[in-house]
Amino acid sequence: MTATILPEGVGYGIVIGVGCFFTVFMLGITWLQARYTDYSPNHAVEFNSASRSVKPGLIAAGVVSAWTWAATLLQSSTIAYKYGISGPYWYAAGATVQVLVMAQNSAKLKINAPTANTFLQPVKLRWGTLMHLSCMFFGFVTNFLVSSMLIVGSSDTVHALTGMSVEAACFLIPATVVGYVVVGGMRATLLCDFTHTSVLFVVILFFMFTVYAASDKIGSPARMWELLQEAAARNPVPNNAGGSYVTFRSKGAIIFGVINITGNFATVFLDQAYWQRAIASETRSSVKAFIAGGLLWFAIPMGFASCMGLTSVALSSHPDYPGYPNLLTPDQVSAGLAAPYGVTALLGTSGATLMLVLLFLAVTSASSAELIAVSSIFTYDIYATYINPGASEKQLMRVSHLGVCLWGLCMAVFGIMFYKIGISLGWLFEFVGCVLGSAAPIVCMAMRSRSASKWWCFAAIWIGVISAMASWLAVAGGLNGGVISVETTGQDYPMLAGSCVGGAVSFIIALVGMRVHPENYDFSAMKAIGQSQALLQGRDVQESSTGTLSQGMGDAGNGDDEISSFKKESVTATATTAPAAAATATDEEKTLATNVNEVSQPVSGTGSMMDDCSTSRYDDAELAFLQRSFVRSVWVSLVLCTIMVIIVPFPIFFTSVIYGKGGFTTWISLVIAWLLVAACGCILYPIWESRAALMHIVSSILNDLRGKGRV
Repeated sequence: MTATILPEGVGYGIVIGVGCFFTVFMLGITWLQARYTDYSPNHAVEFNSASRSVKPGLIAAGVVSAWTWAATLLQSSTIAYKYGISGPYWYAAGATVQVLVMAQNSAKLKINAPTANTFLQPVKLRWGTLMHLSCMFFGFVTNFLVSSMLIVGSSDTVHALTGMSVEAACFLIPATVVGYVVVGGMRATLLCDFTHTSVLFVVILFFMFTVYAASDKIGSPARMWELLQEAAARNPVPNNAGGSYVTFRSKGAIIFGVINITGNFATVFLDQAYWQRAIASETRSSVKAFIAGGLLWFAIPMGFASCMGLTSVALSSHPDYPGYPNLLTPDQVSAGLAAPYGVTALLGTSGATLMLVLLFLAVTSASSAELIAVSSIFTYDIYATYINPGASEKQLMRVSHLGVCLWGLCMAVFGIMFYKIGISLGWLFEFVGCVLGSAAPIVCMAMRSRSASKWWCFAAIWIGVISAMASWLAVAGGLNGGVISVETTGQDYPMLAGSCVGGAVSFIIALVGMRVHPENYDFSAMKAIGQSQALLQGRDVQESSTGTLSQGMGDAGNGDDEISSFKKESVTATATTAPAAAATATDEEKTLATNVNEVSQPVSGTGSMMDDCSTSRYDDAELAFLQRSFVRSVWVSLVLCTIMVIIVPFPIFFTSVIYGKGGFTTWISLVIAWLLVAACGCILYPIWESRAALMHIVSSILNDLRGKGRV
């Protein structure tokens, strides 16, 4: 293209204008929260974990939002553009299974470490500093790569459509998010997730019905099928049955699916953003939230790519297609431009503008999740662990705010760095599994396996990543005459080798360690995590704002309902259990238990915040419920994953069927139906479950207007 589709001012207008609008909107929501509920974002437990009181619908929306990256829209459409209808399915299914399995981890976190603030704290308590720092390294690399993908994908698209400076886009996109995250914390992030995801679903549905019902260029599944047949005749798809776009017999799509599955286990299990949602959820609702979140999210890449990715193929020979009569270059495909060009051919400049808004909303909501996730690690795993273990509430809040601001700046720098060295969104997306795959099984074992061995797991992480890097580079060089470059290392087979080898080697070494040198870890020791810090915070809160917290932190004034999942014990009662836990613990665990005992004195006036932070035990009924939830999560996730990854795609693959008009129409109808159900679930369910709180806020606002004060 010699000219951009939209003027440069549109790019700046969307990034700055829409960004500032949503920032002001979310700041207003945060003010309403502080004014009309008992949740104050000025306390660390609320800022970083939303007081562990969020209902499942909002957590599910948060999971959907955190998992909706630039790649969810752009890369899924790229895979559809390259491989046809099987591409969107393998993208969606291959990235849903991890969220479903994460439901198991969330249940174990609630059982074993209910007061943990990050997924790294249990690792520190169980295996000490060396493993803590190792897992923290991989956690930060995860955040680094995810943040980079968000910024690289969005800035490349804004630049391609408007000519806006990539450097400016890299700085302005995260800058608009930092404002409301700093002020509102985790709850503002979740509310942002809900708002952005709701708009995102509406826009995707608009695109879907435009393509398959209203457009004079396509207008029906039957016409789309005809255009895809014509495209396959002009440019057959390599290694697809009959070169067709309407078949599941696609070698390239399956290779991508394996890379997608292995890499995304790392990005979910090592990203604090997902653990943050498990921590923020009500005790009884985390499993439900992750199962629902995974099923709802499936519809986004499946629906959007089946719409815009296929549209880009179907209209590639249309005079309105950008760059006509030329097809997209490999670099443009890797940059994720299939969807933006497809929507431009379909709807012109209005479609390109809407695509930018859609992408901006997806990127900013996912960015907010990364900001609060990294801030929590800075606060609890670096500052409160190694720099100032006795940090006060105010000090933790300052570090949390600083962490958000610093990571926002880092995101901009990362985006510019990858742009300058020529790394695209597609390359980054597939590289994740190579560098991170070895750490994912180890983090799960730390939380779930009594017999996992510290030193074997330590060896597994590092031998795994070294093996992955060696395999990745060896295959790239072997297939390309010894040439190692961005292009050769970004090919399918090198990425496949690195992704599979890293996780497999790590998992095998750790399993051998469990047999040769098993531990017999007592997970009850993890229940002391965070208590020493919580009690110190409680004293600080008591001294600075005794009256504020005495109102409690319930759902719009009903705190007991929100945190009834915890057994209400006094701080003194909690303290008496610490020496018992320390009796069989390691030296590090004994030190923590001793610290809890030393500061555990009755503290009045701290309300349910102290109930939430200091309670480390559940009653028998609650614990039994959580154990049942874990078992259910195992069976539900196993069944759903088997259906998605094996039962549905492989029979169709092995039959080598090429869909006719009727079969393709049925497939698209199922996609639209799933998208509609997901949109209703993601938009309506959180509103319904919070109806009492919303009515309370409305009532309080009306009382304020009448001069009666809040309820």
